[in-house]
Amino acid sequence: MARTSNNCLVVFSGGQDSTTCLYWARAKFKNVLAVTFNYQQKHILELTSAKKIAKLTGVKHIILKIGNVFGGNSPLVNPKYKVKEVNLAATAQNELQDTFVPGRNILFLSLAGSVAYINNISDIVIGVSQEDYGGYPDCRQAFINSMQETLSTGLAKNITLHTPLINLNKCQTVELAQRIPECFEALGYSTTCYNGVFPPCNTCHACVLRAKGFKEAQSIDPLISRSLIYQNI
Repeated sequence: MARTSNNCLVVFSGGQDSTTCLYWARAKFKNVLAVTFNYQQKHILELTSAKKIAKLTGVKHIILKIGNVFGGNSPLVNPKYKVKEVNLAATAQNELQDTFVPGRNILFLSLAGSVAYINNISDIVIGVSQEDYGGYPDCRQAFINSMQETLSTGLAKNITLHTPLINLNKCQTVELAQRIPECFEALGYSTTCYNGVFPPCNTCHACVLRAKGFKEAQSIDPLISRSLIYQNI
């Protein structure tokens, strides 16, 4: 999608994809505002990552506390369920994962639209990927197209949703990060692990998928390098 203004808002979790998108946005837009959501997620460590990385980029950063608004059986929001351990073979299955949080991106983009409107911003960046092996329906192009139309109609303002990773797999996302100055190093402070631990668990779906991307890109994950230093290995 084309750039339409000097200002943008990034939906920023503090994870690998949103970090890549934040640096992508900083290279494309003059003024960047990052918004992070605290929904009492199990991997709440990502909020610490978001604060750290936002500080590194020098962008304005706000965290919205929206409370435990998501129900269901996702282990990311329901403490009754544990995050499953997976292997590389499992990442090839493009099936809906049990980590899917129904309505999450719908709510995030709705709130982001409100923040954008208040700050006179028309461009919103979000790091969804339909190539990601999660089968999430709210990461697909059809959903993005629908939400862009809905936000534009509901706000009576032309909203453009930018999805720089929408057709990229994890390997290609790593390669994109490598091409953006300072982005790759910042990934060392990102949180992808669904268990929300550092060093990362390396067994959850997100960790395994991330590792697969770096392996295919023939690159060492700076997060793993930092964790090895942390453990004095």
